[in-house]
Amino acid sequence: MATKKKAFGGYSISFKGCEDSLESLFGSNPIGPSDMTKKLWAYVKRKKLGKRR
Repeated sequence: MATKKKAFGGYSISFKGCEDSLESLFGSNPIGPSDMTKKLWAYVKRKKLGKRR
């Protein structure tokens, strides 16, 4: 029987209690998807929102 792969490589991310706006996270200028992903993961790591399952 095959095991089910965990989403995000086994990370659980919770944004509960976060009051930061998207503009404060990404800035007011348009950015590309790859830069958006980098900034989002940097935010998750800085705030310690990601937990290993």
